[in-house]
Amino acid sequence: MKFPDPLIRGKLIKRYKRFLTDVELEDGSIVVAHCANSGSMESVKEPGSEVWISPARKPDRKLKFTWELVRVGETLVGINTSLPNMIVSEAIEDGLVSELTGYDSLRREVKYGKNSRIDIFLEAENKPSCYVEVKNTTMRRNLKDGPVEFPDAVTSRGTKHLVELSDMVAEGHRSVMFYLVQREDSDVFTVADDIDPTYAAALQDAIKAGVEVLCYGCTMTPDEIIMSRQLQIAL
Repeated sequence: MKFPDPLIRGKLIKRYKRFLTDVELEDGSIVVAHCANSGSMESVKEPGSEVWISPARKPDRKLKFTWELVRVGETLVGINTSLPNMIVSEAIEDGLVSELTGYDSLRREVKYGKNSRIDIFLEAENKPSCYVEVKNTTMRRNLKDGPVEFPDAVTSRGTKHLVELSDMVAEGHRSVMFYLVQREDSDVFTVADDIDPTYAAALQDAIKAGVEVLCYGCTMTPDEIIMSRQLQIAL
């Protein structure tokens, strides 16, 4: 996924009210950028960090910028949770996810379950339909040798999605919980059961019900984000 416009480099001042971010640009001016991430953003919101923001494409939008990337140690981290569906969709269409090849059509945001929308819906003749739920993963609390972790905050919505994925398996379909890691500094993924034990238990139940779990990492630059490798899953 290429960014449609050149990103603008700056320095993070603070993230506040969940969806607002103050950024100091290289010319010393300060702008307010939209933060498209409702989680705690633990480990990726340190004031003073190098960040990249994108300019709004709609001239009438209230906030003229969106926070896209932050540098943590030696790696860039993608914090915009509106991008993973596109990144994973492109990777599937390009044949980069071996577990999800062989489907004739890919649709996004398809209604299913109990008033929900599945991130990616795959269909093909003579094989079960496949429901793919995508979660953006950014948290790495131990930068020395720790795994990346999900979630970074309690997520009742995430737990609901796991139940609905299990329901689809019970109906004869295929379901996949797909964790997309938008950083390059770890090859291991795990669930932060200390942050949300209910979600961790729901994931174990989903796996027992037949839900598959995949985790892929990305190569990050200020120009593009490319899904590039599979991570080890340690549950």
